[in-house]
Amino acid sequence: MVTPDQIKHTALDVPYGDHSPAQKLDIYLPTAGHAPYPVIARIHGGAFLSGDKADGSHLPMLEGLKRGYAVVSINYRLSPEALFPALIHDVKAALRWIRANAAQYGFDPQRIASWGDSAGGYLSLFAGVSAGVRELEDLSLGNPDQPSNVQAVVAWYPVTDFLKMDEQVSAYGLKPGNGLHADAHSPESLLLGARIGAVPDLVKMANPETYITPAAPPFLLQHGTKDDLVPTLQSIHFAEMLEMAIGRDKVLLDLMEGARHADPVFNTPANVKRVLDFLDRSLR
Repeated sequence: MVTPDQIKHTALDVPYGDHSPAQKLDIYLPTAGHAPYPVIARIHGGAFLSGDKADGSHLPMLEGLKRGYAVVSINYRLSPEALFPALIHDVKAALRWIRANAAQYGFDPQRIASWGDSAGGYLSLFAGVSAGVRELEDLSLGNPDQPSNVQAVVAWYPVTDFLKMDEQVSAYGLKPGNGLHADAHSPESLLLGARIGAVPDLVKMANPETYITPAAPPFLLQHGTKDDLVPTLQSIHFAEMLEMAIGRDKVLLDLMEGARHADPVFNTPANVKRVLDFLDRSLR
């Protein structure tokens, strides 16, 4: 697997906004292929509380360098610093920055895919469904003349509907792996600044299902059937809603039998190849 020290062309800790020190990204350019390069916008997980653009979970995405993809790994404001929807504002600002700086780095602004895991998978879904949604865009973060949409989405074990998580974990015969999501101190409640059961309207706003339209790009969702942190039904229901809006041919749902949250099976060469094959087809 590619490691950052093997990559010759990088630009690290590049600011894409000036509202927070968190608003930085890392750029990895391929040595193969020719510019303009399609872009993988990688979004880290960490329960909205932690994680980093260079925390090691970006290594599967760096395999895209071998196929001529540029990889841009994005940091964003975490819930201890800023509540929803600041993290989505940040991701979309980073996407606008990628397009605004396409000529400098050799990016192809017409071929950008988001790829994230867990909380990053959630943000990857939002990148795919929220184009043109004004309340999910903070243009003061820069490059207001650029679009923030993506042309393909990959999401590993993403959360979608906060209010259904506890019952869905139980539906699979599992016990929640880190306590109840409805608790006032759950990652979801901390992201919204209130216990999720007390703010159903805000929960709906924070659910990417709310924004699905026929304009959404192709999606690949992958989720383990033994995930006791983010229930498998989150991805199943999201995929069903997507299929109704954009057609079955544009939605791939892989249920990884027996896999748990952040299971090593997601990072295997065979699975990373499947993801990159999907991106090749979607961005060609």
